[in-house]
Amino acid sequence: MLDFKRLPLDAQLTALLDGEVTPEQKQQLEQRLATDEGAKRLYDKLRHGTDFGKHRFDDVLKEPVPLALVRSIKSAQPPKAPVAPRLSRASLKLAPTGRQALAGAIILFVAGCGIGYFAAGSTNTVSAPPTTVEIAADSSEWLADVIANQRLIARQPRHIFEVPSSQAEEISTWLTSTVGVAFRVPDLSDQGWTFQGARVFIGDGRPVGQLVYTSSDGDLASICFRKDNLPPVADDFKETIKDEIGVVSWHNAGTSYVLVGPSSEASLDQLAMQVATSI
Repeated sequence: MLDFKRLPLDAQLTALLDGEVTPEQKQQLEQRLATDEGAKRLYDKLRHGTDFGKHRFDDVLKEPVPLALVRSIKSAQPPKAPVAPRLSRASLKLAPTGRQALAGAIILFVAGCGIGYFAAGSTNTVSAPPTTVEIAADSSEWLADVIANQRLIARQPRHIFEVPSSQAEEISTWLTSTVGVAFRVPDLSDQGWTFQGARVFIGDGRPVGQLVYTSSDGDLASICFRKDNLPPVADDFKETIKDEIGVVSWHNAGTSYVLVGPSSEASLDQLAMQVATSI
């Protein structure tokens, strides 16, 4: 778990706005807002961004649902599971004889000795490589940080990058030296996404590079990457949805990548594959 006090101030204030802080953390932040003018200005900006996002979401909810979708939902019939007939089983009564009981005890004793021998021998073997489940657990923390960071910059649309796209050489040198990953900025203009600039943040204790894109509709998408030591796994592209945010993650050559954007973007997985071949 991340130490709340080590989070950037903007992340702490965002958690305060979302009501995701403990009473003690809330009291500490409110005391700082009362004495720190810079923190107060940052809090006001985040609050205004949150209000803007809420109004926009309310406008989306007011849009009418297509009639064809309503009809298809109403006409859908739930599947009926067939009821399997129950088969009566003849009752069996087992009453082992004395010789049978003795033989069974001997067999169990021998089997127990064999299991103990192999278990003891296995303590000296080399540990197996991490499984897919272990790999997923290792990467879950940084994915949570990526999603939290995406929500943060979406709430402040005027401050979505640290270095603008016009400084391409500065972005390449800065991110490569900070994150330790060589990369190219993918051109996604044919898919309707325009590169705006780059940022750096901390994900699960490691620096993460972030390339920020926007669409003509004002949507926000980001390509995030960081260096890791995970082995390659089969079926590496994994797509998940976290509330209003869609996430596609993959791994290649010692680097973990994430494409994060609006969950309403139906072609997010195809966009991720294009990014993987060009970054």
